[in-house]
Amino acid sequence: MSLISKILPLENVLLDAESTSKKRVFERVGLLFENSQKLARSQVFDSLFAREKLGSTGLGQGVAIPHGRIKNLREAVAAFIKTDNPIPFDAPDGLPVNLIFVLLVPERATDLHLQLLGELAQMFSNDSFRESLLANNDPAVIHQIFADWQG
Repeated sequence: MSLISKILPLENVLLDAESTSKKRVFERVGLLFENSQKLARSQVFDSLFAREKLGSTGLGQGVAIPHGRIKNLREAVAAFIKTDNPIPFDAPDGLPVNLIFVLLVPERATDLHLQLLGELAQMFSNDSFRESLLANNDPAVIHQIFADWQG
Protein backbone atom coordinates (compact mmCIF):
# COMPACT_ATOMS: atom_id res chain seq x y z
CA MET A 1 0.00 0.00 0.00
CA SER A 2 1.33 3.42 -0.92
CA LEU A 3 1.90 6.17 1.62
CA ILE A 4 -0.52 8.26 -0.41
CA SER A 5 -3.39 5.79 -0.16
CA LYS A 6 -3.18 6.02 3.65
CA ILE A 7 -3.98 9.76 3.58
CA LEU A 8 -6.42 9.82 0.63
CA PRO A 9 -9.89 8.60 1.66
CA LEU A 10 -12.33 7.72 -1.12
CA GLU A 11 -14.55 10.70 -0.26
CA ASN A 12 -11.61 13.01 -1.07
CA VAL A 13 -11.48 11.84 -4.70
CA LEU A 14 -13.42 14.46 -6.64
CA LEU A 15 -14.49 14.60 -10.26
CA ASP A 16 -15.00 18.27 -10.86
CA ALA A 17 -16.92 19.78 -13.72
CA GLU A 18 -17.16 23.20 -12.08
CA SER A 19 -13.62 24.32 -11.30
CA THR A 20 -12.24 26.52 -14.05
CA SER A 21 -9.40 28.16 -12.13
CA LYS A 22 -6.75 27.47 -9.51
CA LYS A 23 -8.70 29.74 -7.14
CA ARG A 24 -11.89 27.71 -7.60
CA VAL A 25 -10.07 24.41 -6.98
CA PHE A 26 -8.60 25.82 -3.76
CA GLU A 27 -12.06 26.99 -2.66
CA ARG A 28 -13.52 23.54 -3.34
CA VAL A 29 -10.83 21.70 -1.36
CA GLY A 30 -11.12 24.29 1.40
CA LEU A 31 -14.79 23.38 1.75
CA LEU A 32 -13.99 19.65 1.53
CA PHE A 33 -11.39 19.83 4.31
CA GLU A 34 -13.64 22.08 6.39
CA ASN A 35 -16.33 19.40 6.28
CA SER A 36 -14.08 16.34 6.66
CA GLN A 37 -11.25 17.62 8.89
CA LYS A 38 -12.88 20.59 10.65
CA LEU A 39 -10.23 22.90 9.16
CA ALA A 40 -11.23 26.47 8.38
CA ARG A 41 -11.67 26.72 4.62
CA SER A 42 -9.93 30.10 4.65
CA GLN A 43 -6.91 28.55 6.36
CA VAL A 44 -6.68 25.84 3.69
CA PHE A 45 -7.15 28.34 0.86
CA ASP A 46 -4.59 30.79 2.29
CA SER A 47 -2.01 28.06 2.89
CA LEU A 48 -2.30 26.73 -0.66
CA PHE A 49 -2.14 30.19 -2.21
CA ALA A 50 0.83 31.20 -0.05
CA ARG A 51 2.72 28.18 -1.40
CA GLU A 52 1.75 29.02 -5.00
CA LYS A 53 3.20 32.52 -4.56
CA LEU A 54 6.60 30.89 -3.98
CA GLY A 55 6.31 29.15 -7.34
CA SER A 56 3.76 27.10 -9.20
CA THR A 57 3.11 23.59 -7.95
CA GLY A 58 2.26 22.59 -11.52
CA LEU A 59 4.58 19.74 -12.48
CA GLY A 60 3.79 19.59 -16.19
CA GLN A 61 2.06 16.89 -18.22
CA GLY A 62 -1.32 18.04 -16.91
CA VAL A 63 -0.42 17.53 -13.22
CA ALA A 64 -0.26 19.86 -10.20
CA ILE A 65 0.50 19.08 -6.56
CA PRO A 66 -0.56 22.11 -4.52
CA HIS A 67 0.45 21.67 -0.90
CA GLY A 68 0.44 23.66 2.29
CA ARG A 69 1.26 23.59 5.98
CA ILE A 70 -1.65 23.87 8.39
CA LYS A 71 -1.36 24.92 12.02
CA ASN A 72 -2.89 22.42 14.48
CA LEU A 73 -3.21 19.69 11.84
CA ARG A 74 -2.20 16.37 13.43
CA GLU A 75 -1.33 14.37 10.34
CA ALA A 76 -1.13 14.77 6.59
CA VAL A 77 -4.40 14.76 4.63
CA ALA A 78 -4.98 14.75 0.90
CA ALA A 79 -7.52 15.20 -1.87
CA PHE A 80 -7.38 14.35 -5.55
CA ILE A 81 -9.32 16.42 -8.06
CA LYS A 82 -9.76 15.56 -11.71
CA THR A 83 -11.25 18.47 -13.60
CA ASP A 84 -13.35 18.09 -16.75
CA ASN A 85 -11.55 20.97 -18.38
CA PRO A 86 -7.82 21.61 -17.93
CA ILE A 87 -7.09 24.82 -16.04
CA PRO A 88 -4.09 27.20 -16.19
CA PHE A 89 -1.59 26.42 -13.44
CA ASP A 90 1.66 28.05 -14.59
CA ALA A 91 3.25 24.62 -15.05
CA PRO A 92 6.81 24.53 -16.42
CA ASP A 93 5.64 23.07 -19.75
CA GLY A 94 3.02 25.83 -20.09
CA LEU A 95 0.19 23.30 -20.37
CA PRO A 96 -2.98 23.50 -18.27
CA VAL A 97 -3.66 20.78 -15.69
CA ASN A 98 -6.59 18.52 -14.89
CA LEU A 99 -4.99 16.09 -12.41
CA ILE A 100 -4.60 17.95 -9.12
CA PHE A 101 -3.38 16.32 -5.94
CA VAL A 102 -3.74 18.54 -2.86
CA LEU A 103 -1.56 17.71 0.15
CA LEU A 104 -1.92 19.35 3.55
CA VAL A 105 0.69 18.68 6.23
CA PRO A 106 1.15 19.80 9.84
CA GLU A 107 2.86 23.14 10.33
CA ARG A 108 5.94 21.38 11.71
CA ALA A 109 6.01 18.67 9.08
CA THR A 110 8.64 15.97 9.28
CA ASP A 111 10.41 13.82 6.70
CA LEU A 112 7.04 12.23 5.99
CA HIS A 113 6.07 15.39 4.12
CA LEU A 114 9.06 14.95 1.81
CA GLN A 115 8.38 11.22 1.44
CA LEU A 116 4.80 11.95 0.40
CA LEU A 117 5.89 14.55 -2.17
CA GLY A 118 8.51 12.12 -3.45
CA GLU A 119 5.96 9.35 -3.87
CA LEU A 120 3.59 11.73 -5.66
CA ALA A 121 6.37 12.81 -8.02
CA GLN A 122 7.10 9.15 -8.81
CA MET A 123 3.44 8.37 -9.38
CA PHE A 124 2.73 11.30 -11.66
CA SER A 125 5.92 10.92 -13.69
CA ASN A 126 4.68 7.45 -14.69
CA ASP A 127 2.85 7.68 -18.04
CA SER A 128 0.61 4.66 -17.48
CA PHE A 129 -0.37 5.92 -14.00
CA ARG A 130 -1.48 9.29 -15.43
CA GLU A 131 -3.26 7.59 -18.33
CA SER A 132 -5.15 5.32 -15.91
CA LEU A 133 -6.35 8.35 -13.94
CA LEU A 134 -7.40 10.13 -17.13
CA ALA A 135 -9.23 7.06 -18.48
CA ASN A 136 -11.42 6.52 -15.40
CA ASN A 137 -14.33 8.58 -14.13
CA ASP A 138 -15.30 6.48 -11.13
CA PRO A 139 -13.92 7.84 -7.84
CA ALA A 140 -13.66 4.29 -6.41
CA VAL A 141 -11.56 3.13 -9.38
CA ILE A 142 -9.35 6.22 -9.17
CA HIS A 143 -8.91 5.65 -5.43
CA GLN A 144 -7.90 2.04 -6.16
CA ILE A 145 -5.31 3.22 -8.72
CA PHE A 146 -3.61 5.19 -5.93
CA ALA A 147 -3.92 2.23 -3.51
CA ASP A 148 -2.40 -0.22 -6.03
CA TRP A 149 0.64 1.96 -6.78
CA GLN A 150 3.92 0.09 -6.45
CA GLY A 151 6.81 2.56 -6.42
